[in-house]
Order: sequence, then C-alpha cells, then structure tokens
Amino acid sequence: MKSSVVIMGVAGCGKSSLGRLLAQTQHMTLIEGDDFHTPNNRAKMAQGIALTDADRAGWLEALAQQLIAHPQGVVLTCSALKRTYRDRLRQACPGLHFAFLEISREDAQARVQARAHEHFFATTLVDSQFATLEVPSHEPGVLTLDALLPLAQLQHQVSQWLRTLETV
Repeated sequence: MKSSVVIMGVAGCGKSSLGRLLAQTQHMTLIEGDDFHTPNNRAKMAQGIALTDADRAGWLEALAQQLIAHPQGVVLTCSALKRTYRDRLRQACPGLHFAFLEISREDAQARVQARAHEHFFATTLVDSQFATLEVPSHEPGVLTLDALLPLAQLQHQVSQWLRTLETV
C-alpha cells in the first residue's frame, strides 16, 4: 500500500507542478485541491477576498472525503495552511504525510503574478496566505522542501522520503 501525501504551502510555491510530477512518477492518483473549491470561494479569491475558516470548512471536508475514497494512496495538492486544516485531513487518512514547499513572500508573489492570466487566485492574496500559514516543520510526518529547487529534484526528494516511510 502506498502512503498518501499532501503537497502543501502558500499560493505560488509549486504545489500543482510538484503534485503532477510526483503522481506521474509514483503511479498514483492526483487530487488537485483547487478543483474542489466552491464557485463562491473561487469568486471570492478572484476578487482578492481571503477565505475564512468557515469558507474553507466545506473544501477541507470534500478533500477529506477524497482521501477516504482513495485508500490505495494519492497525491493531494492543498495549501493546508493551518494545523487545524492538516489535522482534519489526518483524521480522514491516518498516517497522512505532508511535503511542505517553503518559499519567501517575494518569490511567491512573483510566481503568482506570472500565472495571473491563467489562474483564478488574485495576486493581492499572497500576503493573506503568509498571515494564515502555520509552518508545519515540527509536526510529525512533514518533509520541508525548498520550493525554489528544480522540480525534478523536489520530486526525487519526496519520492525518496516516501520510500523510506514505506520501509518503516
């Protein structure tokens, strides 16, 4: 059985890119967390309105249900900014692992700006992402990665980490 892993971090850190590559190389299902936002939440973010815990509750529940529906292991992309959000996902999937893509505010802002023409997330929300972020580095089952490393290197690091977890 493969372990499920959440690729997490603030907007612009590379969750989707790493998630796609990791799922492909590990032959796992990819669940793109952004696909589960409600139309109302998408509209709020497009208007530059930060989501509240209440806004995120239904989204996190939908993602938790996806984890439950895929006991064979998945790669899930999800910001998972607060420990309570991560704990909700852990409840749904005991033993869930998190790969945290750490990035500076400036680099995240630049990346979000560069994709503004193709993504619903408003560039003005990057600051709110950092304000909400509770860094998970000291939580169990978390691998912290430098989001600026080449994508192939990040994928290799996560794949190696998951292999070591499967042998424990």
